[in-house]
Order: sequence, then structure tokens, then C-alpha cells
Amino acid sequence: MKHSLSLTTLTLLFAMFYGISVAVAQQAKPTATQDLQLSVFTGVSGVYTGLAGSRNLSLTVGGDLALSPWQGMRPILELRGTNNMLGNIVAQKDFMGGLRMDFLLGSRLHPYGDFLFGRGEMKYANGGYNFNGFTYLESTTYVYSPGVGFDYDLTTHFVIKVDGQFQTWDGPTTSGKIHPAIATIGVVYRIGWLGMP
Repeated sequence: MKHSLSLTTLTLLFAMFYGISVAVAQQAKPTATQDLQLSVFTGVSGVYTGLAGSRNLSLTVGGDLALSPWQGMRPILELRGTNNMLGNIVAQKDFMGGLRMDFLLGSRLHPYGDFLFGRGEMKYANGGYNFNGFTYLESTTYVYSPGVGFDYDLTTHFVIKVDGQFQTWDGPTTSGKIHPAIATIGVVYRIGWLGMP
């Protein structure tokens, strides 16, 4: 039920931002210049889990749908997932979607800010994590993830990505929250442009 609610929320956000972007783009630009751009990315992530000082080495993959530029910025709809490869105490994985805003500087460098929302799962190592008389083996939670980063164009299709996310999860702590931090370096492949009618 909760997973279904998250998926519905992400779908509605996608539809809303896509509709707004199309409406703005149609008013601001001639039809011939209204484009969508698809890209996919993958990277290696260092994760500070926010729980008992533990760290993960993770793989992050995702995809972006870039919408038409507006006021020197390009709104982008993003989906991404991060999955633990190595770690201690707790293994975290998540799947999120949201809005990213690229700042168009007219150069190869594209700084951005984003806000992602989704679900995360924690699996606790060594027979579980003990807190307040309970042993936690596994837990799931909503994830809120503001972030910043930049893309650097190597060619028309290949791009280097450097990304940081600062997350909030529910977790077995005194406050009931943990705050993972994720640093990712990766490669983006731009699939191409799709003309909008």
C-alpha cells in the first residue's frame, strides 16, 4: 500500500512538472526549438549512512528527462536508485524521483540543485541492530533528498557527473531520524533529443 502510494505520488509529480514545462515552453519558444532530452547515468557512491558511523560503497543508476529551458535554467525530471555493494552495520538502498534544475552558464559546466523523494530500505548486518531493547533486522522508510552537483560535458553524448545528496530517513535513533550523505562520481550518456509537437 505504501509503495503504491509512493509510485502514485511520483507519477503525479512527473505529470504536473511535465505539463507546466510544456505550457511555459509553448509560450516562450517557437515550435521548432521545443525539445526534450533523454539521458541515463551511472556512478559509484560513497555513503555515510547516518547510523552508528557506518559507511557503504554503492552503485547509483538513473535517468533524466530534460525539459525546455526557462529563464536561464533547465527543469529536469529525474529517477534514480542507489544500491549497496559493500558496507558495515547497515546496507542502505533507495529509489527516488523528483525535480532537478540545471543552471545554464553557456559552457561545458552545468551546476544544478535537486529535490528527490522516494523509498529506502535498510538491512542491518551481524544479526541486527539493537536500539532501545529492540533488534532491527530490516526497515523501510520514506526518503527526502535535497542535493547539489554538476555535470561536465566531455562530448555531445558523454558527460562526467559529480553529485551530493543530503537525505532524511526514519531510523532507530533517539530522534527517530537519520541523515545519510551520499557523494557520487559517475558518467552520463545523453541518448538524444526528441522534438515536441
